Amino acid sequence: MHDRPRARTMSLARVVLSSGRSVDLAELRLSSTYGEMPEDFPGYPCKPVNDMVIEGLLSTAARTSPATPVHLVPPPRAYPDQYAGAFGPVEILPSVACVGSFRSSALDPSHDPVLYHSALTVIWFQPTARLPCECDAEGSLRGVDWEGLARDCEL
Repeated sequence: MHDRPRARTMSLARVVLSSGRSVDLAELRLSSTYGEMPEDFPGYPCKPVNDMVIEGLLSTAARTSPATPVHLVPPPRAYPDQYAGAFGPVEILPSVACVGSFRSSALDPSHDPVLYHSALTVIWFQPTARLPCECDAEGSLRGVDWEGLARDCEL
């Protein structure tokens, strides 16, 4: 048997986590954070609305890939100096909601590296529709605890 270096898989991007682990972005869904709100919705960006947006992203991601764990990177919340309505103060999330399916080498060193990989679906928010890249990804995304959250999967 010959040892061959692993070829980089065809991915949308590679992100280097703070731990030093490289993870490949296999799939990415970008959406406007408040794009799903109907025009006649009587609300405004506030904590209850933001919690509904986040819960919707989490449940959709869990249904889409039930075998893969889902992790939410807690989003930054801005509180502009605006009138507080019936649902509390105005609270704004970054404008782009991201749901990414990431893959990396297996967590368990006893797993065959050809047959196993680790996987994690990550939800995060960012101000632009920019693709995360290498060490230039959002700091909160790079800080994901891969070893504690991802799961090994057999191909």
